[in-house]
Amino acid sequence: MKWNPKYSKMGALVLSLALSVSVFSGCSSSSSPDGATGTGQAQSGKEEPYKMTIMMKSFQNDPITAESKIWKEFEQYTNTKLEILFTPDASYNDKLNITLASGTLPAVIFTSNAKLPAILNAIKGGAFWEIGPYLKDYPNLSQMNATILNNISVGGKVYGLYTARPLGRFAISYRKDWLQNVGLSEPKTADEFYEMLKAFKEKDPDKNGKDDTYGMVVTKYAGPWDIMHSWFGVPNKWGIGKDGQLVPAHLTPEYMTALKYFKKLYDEKLVNQDFAVYDSAKWNDPIINGQAGVAVDVVDRSYQIDEKIKAGGLKGEMDIIPAINGKTPATTGYGGIFLISKSTVKTEADLKKVLNFFDKISDKDKQIMMTYGIEGTHYKIEDGKLVTILTSDSPQAADISIKSFNQLAIGVPNVLDTAFKAGTPLRDKANQVKAANEKLVVPNPGEPLISNTYTQKGAQLDQLVEDARVKFIVGKIDEAGFQAEMELWKKNGGSEYIKEMNAAYAEAKK
Repeated sequence: MKWNPKYSKMGALVLSLALSVSVFSGCSSSSSPDGATGTGQAQSGKEEPYKMTIMMKSFQNDPITAESKIWKEFEQYTNTKLEILFTPDASYNDKLNITLASGTLPAVIFTSNAKLPAILNAIKGGAFWEIGPYLKDYPNLSQMNATILNNISVGGKVYGLYTARPLGRFAISYRKDWLQNVGLSEPKTADEFYEMLKAFKEKDPDKNGKDDTYGMVVTKYAGPWDIMHSWFGVPNKWGIGKDGQLVPAHLTPEYMTALKYFKKLYDEKLVNQDFAVYDSAKWNDPIINGQAGVAVDVVDRSYQIDEKIKAGGLKGEMDIIPAINGKTPATTGYGGIFLISKSTVKTEADLKKVLNFFDKISDKDKQIMMTYGIEGTHYKIEDGKLVTILTSDSPQAADISIKSFNQLAIGVPNVLDTAFKAGTPLRDKANQVKAANEKLVVPNPGEPLISNTYTQKGAQLDQLVEDARVKFIVGKIDEAGFQAEMELWKKNGGSEYIKEMNAAYAEAKK
């Protein structure tokens, strides 16, 4: 899918003339009842601050207020007057739906996904600005990733600013000391990965003389299987068949090849036998405690485990394998989207002020400030490394509060990974792996597409596939049984889902 901005030179000239007239006539501001204010020039000649209301999540009970030095610094730097409507994460979606239903929207509103029914209906109803054509005009916003913009698009158009997440965040975290003890090199193929897990179970990798270890810990969270599917050529949720049609990943031959591999790992007890019910909150424990040697998940897990091992005075060293067979599925690349209301931000001139705000807070020093706070107060730098003084959970006076302010960050460009020296060599390697993986990632061609059937039945359809996968791995059904489950998936809405996705895919290519 492509989004191609079109510009009118005549329109730009008219706008330029209109703004010139506005400047020389010293027009006064006109307030919006919904929290945005069109601004003009103050009598001193300095433009008045642009009043802007933003609705977004908070993850603390006492988020930052306008009394904070950081809040005031951002207002001055961006020439804005902010009102931030913080809503606790647990109740955010309820508040979002109520706000959308009211028809009275703040200037900027955060959503986790533009495909949510209420958000999608609002977009289709013209509630939010299409911003894709404007991004090239801003030094930071112009660096937004084309793949991620495509992922958040609706009908080929971009309506929001995404909050960036690494596309290549997945990797294999493993016990480096165990691999050395069993005399193997880092695996590069699925067969070599199997040999590593087998050695971790059978060759006493911790050298304690006991048969008390296994290869990989898996939880009821399905992510590891999804990541490992890519090693066998399984598409990332949707693939493109020889006929050019979209095909769900679980209906491809490669999917069954991967399932048989997973079953082999399970049958040989190279993974924990209770994976289907194992609590993901305890994911790290078997590795920290020296029972298991591998976790397939986000790259961050490697240094989290490594640091807990060392903090506990235990023996062990973690390392990272970027990908097997040179493949890893891409993430969506975003954690949420900021949408700009057309009913509140009424003019193109005001839209540009909102975009300018997000562009300026994405400058390197402002990204650091909204994330880490004030140097000397919230953190200090020692040997190029950031050392925390006050954490987001520590007591903070109102005038220095930073709590939840980082929820404003869109993270474009990505400066935080390299702003300071990494705290440990493994953290530095994790950053390098995330960057390198962007060349390996397998994107999902169906990510920007919309299916009414999936909107209504997506959770049930996904659960059918997941349940069938688990049943196959643990031996409750065979290949014929799995295919029967997939026929049930088709009858329960899957066939209609495929039809709608292909119709949307065909429309997007026009």
